[in-house]
Amino acid sequence: MGKLRSQEWFGKEGKDGFIYRAWMKNQGIPHDEFEGKPVIGICNTWSELTPCNGHLRELAESVKKGVWEAGGFPLEFPVMSLGETLMKPTTMLYRNLASMDAEESIRANPIDGVVLLGGCDKTTPSIVMGACSVDLPTVFLSGGPMLAGKHKGKNIGTTDLWKFSEANRKGKLSQKEFVEIEAGMCRSNGHCAVMGTASTMACMVESLGITLPHNAAIPAADSRRKLLAHLTGRRIVDMVKEDVKLSKILTREAFENAIMVNAAIGGSTNFVVHLLAIAGRIGVPLDLNDFDKFSSDIPLLANLQPSGEFMMEDLYYAGGLPAVMKELNNLLHGKVLTVNGKTLGENIEMASCFDRNIIGRVDSPFKDDSGIVVVKGNLCPNGGIIKPSAATPALMQHKGKAFVFETIEEYKATINSPDLKVDETSVLILKNAGPKGYPGMPEVGNIGLPKKMLDQGVTDMVRISDGRMSGTAFGTVVLHVSPESALGGVFGLVKTGDLIELNVPDRKLTLHVSDEELELRRRDWEAPNLGVKRGYVQMYIDHVEQAHEGVDLDFLKGSSGSEVNRDSH
Repeated sequence: MGKLRSQEWFGKEGKDGFIYRAWMKNQGIPHDEFEGKPVIGICNTWSELTPCNGHLRELAESVKKGVWEAGGFPLEFPVMSLGETLMKPTTMLYRNLASMDAEESIRANPIDGVVLLGGCDKTTPSIVMGACSVDLPTVFLSGGPMLAGKHKGKNIGTTDLWKFSEANRKGKLSQKEFVEIEAGMCRSNGHCAVMGTASTMACMVESLGITLPHNAAIPAADSRRKLLAHLTGRRIVDMVKEDVKLSKILTREAFENAIMVNAAIGGSTNFVVHLLAIAGRIGVPLDLNDFDKFSSDIPLLANLQPSGEFMMEDLYYAGGLPAVMKELNNLLHGKVLTVNGKTLGENIEMASCFDRNIIGRVDSPFKDDSGIVVVKGNLCPNGGIIKPSAATPALMQHKGKAFVFETIEEYKATINSPDLKVDETSVLILKNAGPKGYPGMPEVGNIGLPKKMLDQGVTDMVRISDGRMSGTAFGTVVLHVSPESALGGVFGLVKTGDLIELNVPDRKLTLHVSDEELELRRRDWEAPNLGVKRGYVQMYIDHVEQAHEGVDLDFLKGSSGSEVNRDSH
């Protein structure tokens, strides 16, 4: 082990060393803790305003036990926490801000290695992005999924919320029962019990190799989650001694593995913008086409909601993510290094599947179509994405007339009108939900169907948006259209009545309007007035990149490293 970074603080003599150590000692820390022990920062996104992460303080204590045991010196610190269920207008607006908090907190403090604690959707990518821009030895520890909800003897999860909501809108589910379901939905600590964005992110970090095996699926309420936390604390100390930094693990091959695994589990479409942003921070070339290329031949192996029927806890007891990855053994890059010091191939070599109803085989999958499909055309020259495993097969090739909602507010004000000029062939268009147009790119792309269509028994329609959708959602929805409508791209010029053609097998999304007509419309187009004049949101609007680039702020791309160039003492 070379000279520890933390000794630039705690190893100094004279006034500077006195200041660094003396004020820390008011917490009852013995002097010998400052004498050459690896300092392990525990970056914690715990918050009572982030219910999915409400148990992370307890997990942090288990991490500390492992750090002490391995001869390290643990110091827990908070960073901005992003609570998906409470924050307005959308947590995605603050993902980049939270990444800045994590990055600067890690760099500015006497830390040799980091354990990142996250769970709720954006808490995972944000702190990984920040850590990548510093590049110290780092291990991620997820909070784990909550136990399956229960209602009238059946398992329920977040995906069912969309179904309950539609039933309530149709008058088939009373408000009284709708409220009763609330009590049974979230029965334990942890994030959503289905393969939503939070679980997708937990699988992402494990498939990238920056967690210990089985991180993705151990339920938050299972004591083995605390055991994993303890082992994570032990391992990060050794990683510091071995100088295993994130850049040694997050190689191009690791990102390709993550894309293939995401396809096999039916992961959230939000995976795309987060993985692109992480790649941009660590300096690995990755673009939107890679998501189609590396997932196009991967079938759906994990039978989990919303693409299937089971929950995350079922996945763990069936063998966990290692068992899924073992089924992909001939496709994955097995020689990549992971944080436990072993290769991915070594980690999954002894994995077993205990329930074929939950984890399928490559030659007998649950669905042939999986992963993320990238569509392009004059409506989205930089791409849009669709999740085939959550879509209706009959709508994967569809031609219909557009019905345009200029904003989500217009949609909410009119969607239940019996006079809405739509039918089952209509293509619903939601504009101004992109990174700039609705600062933060909210999860509104899977807009609910018009009430008049629900009353007719229609269960799905083609919907197109420059926004995102929840990882717990489903439907034939084209998302992340780029460039977004607020930039004056073709998507911003669509009018009600225009003919739109979706052809997923051919990867095409076409607006059948002449170039001459579009040019006339462009002359009359005006950028939306967002009413923002100051603060972080103004900075976000000025610097945020488009969906196909990862929605990071342009000046955050890359790394500033771990060195602190100035010393004020």
